[in-house]
Amino acid sequence: MKIVFHPRCLEVYSSDPAASSGRLEAILDELKDDYEFVEPEPCSDDDVLLVHTAGLLEEVKAMKEVYGVARLAAGGAILASNIAFNEPAFALIRPPGHHANPGYFWGFCYFNNIAIAVRKLIAEGRIGKAVIVDFDLHFGDGTDAIFKNDPSVEYFHMPVDDVSSVENFLKAKDYDIIAVSAGFDKHKKDWGGYLETEDYREIGRIIAEFAAEKCQGRRFAVLEGGYNTDVLGKNVKAFLEGFEVSE
Repeated sequence: MKIVFHPRCLEVYSSDPAASSGRLEAILDELKDDYEFVEPEPCSDDDVLLVHTAGLLEEVKAMKEVYGVARLAAGGAILASNIAFNEPAFALIRPPGHHANPGYFWGFCYFNNIAIAVRKLIAEGRIGKAVIVDFDLHFGDGTDAIFKNDPSVEYFHMPVDDVSSVENFLKAKDYDIIAVSAGFDKHKKDWGGYLETEDYREIGRIIAEFAAEKCQGRRFAVLEGGYNTDVLGKNVKAFLEGFEVSE
């Protein structure tokens, strides 16, 4: 298991909750002694244009504090997707991405990190089909919009607290990789108030099991939401403990 992380992702690039100081630090405190960390390179503008319009790219470029870290976040998702061909990977990145639509951004998201990574694998001919599992509190409308008419990618958002739905979805599909939008704001002590920490371990375990069974173990995840720093690190670690096990 590799953790993809760049120190610039600690920057407070805006006033929104996803950029709050202490959020990624809480996760780092839980993971730093147990995993190998690797640094990503920024994505290119051509990578962004795989899923976004030139107009959106220019808007983000004009936001100088955001543009650099947003390129690193998307680059982190790309690196995690490449690592997935050898071992599971988790991109500890921000800004998050799943609300970024083809032509506009909102919801603390600027570039759709996971969509860029998946579309790049397809464009390079490295995979033919992918599934994206999103267990964030909020529906990833951007990811859904990007792939709505693309038969090579199917997006699934886990409803409320129904962990078994992830298993049912993965069991019914065929795919070459599982990509995960890992949001932790459904936790009992976060915005959603639904899930226990152990539920994240179970979600990770289910994904690892089906990756091993159906797509040669290929799986990667990227950070989306999760805002209560008292529990966020523990929730991420629980997910990763399940996510790295495929026996």
